[in-house]
Amino acid sequence: MNQRTSVGLDVHARSVVACGLDGDSGELLERRLTPDRHEILGWIGTLPEPVAVTYEAGPTGFGLARFLLAAGIECLVAAPSKLQRPAGDRVKTDKRDARHLARLLHLGQIVAVSIPDVEQEAARDLVRGREDVRRDLMSARHRVSKLLLRQGIVYYEGKAWTKVHDTWLRRQRFEVPGLQLAYDTAYDTMTAAVDRRDRLDAAIAEMAATSVYTPVVTRLGRLRGVSTLTAFGLAVEIGDLQRLTGRSIGAYLGLVPTESSSGATRSQGAITKTGNGHARRLLIEAAWQHRRPYRPGVALRRRWNNASLTRSCGSSQRRLHDRPEKTTEIDSEM
Repeated sequence: MNQRTSVGLDVHARSVVACGLDGDSGELLERRLTPDRHEILGWIGTLPEPVAVTYEAGPTGFGLARFLLAAGIECLVAAPSKLQRPAGDRVKTDKRDARHLARLLHLGQIVAVSIPDVEQEAARDLVRGREDVRRDLMSARHRVSKLLLRQGIVYYEGKAWTKVHDTWLRRQRFEVPGLQLAYDTAYDTMTAAVDRRDRLDAAIAEMAATSVYTPVVTRLGRLRGVSTLTAFGLAVEIGDLQRLTGRSIGAYLGLVPTESSSGATRSQGAITKTGNGHARRLLIEAAWQHRRPYRPGVALRRRWNNASLTRSCGSSQRRLHDRPEKTTEIDSEM
């Protein structure tokens, strides 16, 4: 990026603090703007060209970046965890944050995140909405089971949260009106969460079968522990898999160990847990499936047939099971 003016934007829901750094004169041009994108573009148009813009990734999304790119303005969305800040800097304001971004952009030290298009961001919201419903359902089930446990009622007739268990739950009655109302409310909340989950599952299955993500979902489905939901989630969260390798995806998802080394002493700790937490959770849960003995079932063989790669699937699955400590090899099998 060979810009003359580097612009840092500190973007909030109701205000945007902008700072433009003129690379030739060193002059700082600052302005407080509204979140209106046309107003931001109009102010950028008054700066010495060429202009490049950056702002932190956050809850405001990528709409501003896509708008500026469509207008011909170079725009980088900075990864917040990679922004370098002096250790002694204890003052944080919107204006200082905008200046800091502008200086980092001028020095070429912005680590940018991939900007998804509208369709990918919508698919990502769908996957994350399904994960939210999963957590809501877990909490609702806990409330139901613990309310019954406080009354000394425990289900012993088989596996919980099946149709038989649901029939048993609907038969529960209490003489105290307040307790019955509390139980009905908890049960209705649980069934509503199940309905929402099923609707999202159906939408994800349809999109996974008839969208641009279908080839990636089909290939990822070759692996044990990676069904439609996991494969589609990884596809939309990571995006273009070609930009990553089997070595770099671990660092991208925060699966590499932390390290504190000095001189001849090397100390490693737990994984860094940086990067995309949604994709990291999916990949870790899939990797755990390879600890069990290698016995491919009917569903896995069906996914192999859909991928038309049955001859190479068996050896790769055995290799992943035989070397569980190297779970990052999953990416090399995609």
